[in-house]
Amino acid sequence: MLIGSFEDWKRAYEKGADPAVLLEQQRAGFPPGDVAWISVATAAQLQAQVQQLKALEQSVGRDQLPLYGIPFAAKDNIDVAGFATTAACPAFAYEATQDAVAVQRMKQAGAIVLGKTNLDQFATGLVGVRSPYGAVPNTFDPSLVSGGSSSGSASVVARGLVPFALSTDTAGSGRVPAGFNQIVGLKPTPGAVSGTGLVPACRTLDCIGILALNVADSALALSIMEGPDARDAYSQARPVIPKHLPLAQLRVAVPAARKLAADYELAFTHYVNRLQAQTASVQTLAFDTLFEVARLLYEGPWVAERVVGARSIYEQQPEALLPVIRQVLDVHQRFNAADTFAAQYQLQTLKQEAEKIWQTCDVLCVPTAPRHPSMADLQAEPLAANSELGTYTNFVNLLGWAAIAIPAAQLPSGLPFGITLIAPGWREPDLVRWAQQLEAQTQLTAGATGRPTRTLGALPGWHVPTQGETIAVTVVGAHLCGMPLNHELLACGARFREATHTAPHYRLYALQGTVPAKPGLARAAEGAAIAVEVWDMPIATLGHFVAGIPAPLGIGSVTLQDGRSVKGFICEGAALANAQDITHYGGWRAYCMAL
Repeated sequence: MLIGSFEDWKRAYEKGADPAVLLEQQRAGFPPGDVAWISVATAAQLQAQVQQLKALEQSVGRDQLPLYGIPFAAKDNIDVAGFATTAACPAFAYEATQDAVAVQRMKQAGAIVLGKTNLDQFATGLVGVRSPYGAVPNTFDPSLVSGGSSSGSASVVARGLVPFALSTDTAGSGRVPAGFNQIVGLKPTPGAVSGTGLVPACRTLDCIGILALNVADSALALSIMEGPDARDAYSQARPVIPKHLPLAQLRVAVPAARKLAADYELAFTHYVNRLQAQTASVQTLAFDTLFEVARLLYEGPWVAERVVGARSIYEQQPEALLPVIRQVLDVHQRFNAADTFAAQYQLQTLKQEAEKIWQTCDVLCVPTAPRHPSMADLQAEPLAANSELGTYTNFVNLLGWAAIAIPAAQLPSGLPFGITLIAPGWREPDLVRWAQQLEAQTQLTAGATGRPTRTLGALPGWHVPTQGETIAVTVVGAHLCGMPLNHELLACGARFREATHTAPHYRLYALQGTVPAKPGLARAAEGAAIAVEVWDMPIATLGHFVAGIPAPLGIGSVTLQDGRSVKGFICEGAALANAQDITHYGGWRAYCMAL
């Protein structure tokens, strides 16, 4: 079975793999009885899609299909023609005769649906256990919740069964499971993606989003899926946003008073400290206004909007709903039409107050969730634990903002910790650029796949700044991801390309008296392969970068393990006489860890 990102699949096809064979191997490799799936494509359904793909290839050419043969999953409240749509409620199920617009656009780009995924019933929940099809366990620890409501979509991506999946995110249903499963959750601006073919949770707030193994894949998928749809009055075209800020110029705001689990607080504090070295400023912000907005979602008349999507079942077969879902929906009975208008007036006032945030900051950075509850926690307190998970997610769609959840750290327990970047509406292009730079520095693998991230290319229809011509620069020491001088690369607009090794003809030395500590790389007759990183540096800023390199270091040519010769750090021979030879460690990072 092929496990990996878009690049892995594209590489397989470039080498001549047949989509029919490769996709069937992938499907056949799914674990039997996997609770993350509600339905899996049959051999006939898969064959039909492959035939459509080949017809599309003959019509427009493979180079016009950016998702050629790449498999994906759809949350089972999103229609896929020929599949049942259940919304995790068997009594509600119907067979879809048409694809949702989001699915249709993916297929038109060459993607293949491998199945429909489990969810909290009617997308009502942030935990992933509210389903008659079973509770989806966390990828890293099955005693913990996966997060929801897009639980199945997150699980199949995190385990590498598909490289991306469609989620829905009304109050955090894509971001929370992304954080708990060490994957990326991209939640677009409300209206960016058509809701035609989606069983609504709250139609005015629903967002179909992307769960993927890395930021670049999520961004490409969203750029294909988004756009106006005449059948959805809430859909909109993406406006041109002229302002684009590099990470080094960002003004970041983080929550001032946080009630996090101890390990989450420690991880978030460390992450914020890293941000301070890479951005223009990091400030604390009182989230009182945002929390007041969030309370409207489940403690106000917006709960009545959730009843609309499940109305036929709620009114005619209430026993078909899970008790906890009925309990949530019953809250709407407390409100009348006058209450709805009063709440809308209150929201408008709060929106005006919340917009003032962007006068002093450019992006919010929050923990994706305040803690990671167990299955037992949910059994003891099904409502309280669920509500807590929406602390930093519930307010975003009511305010019309965009967000991306990314892996941030691995806790001492081995569990993932994630953060979310939040920006004003339609700032997804900026969010993914910032997120990818931060993603590269964490050096975490995606989900449980062991796969690294990849770089972000051009995205159709997205007005993002280009760097112009770049040059590959190899770094070996203090400029590596997470090292003290990495911010200098980022400040010059450099982008991480790959982690690799030199050819086996180099020796590495720990130089004396350098602050921060630095190594020296030198070519030698008897050497070894040394771990390095390759970054794409804009030629326009290369001179500034080189001018700041102190002696005895400089820029020369470095030969990589595949034979490429690229520019990179080298060292004057005279400085090596009194330096410690650390070649046997295989790289600067390994040497530092040994210390």
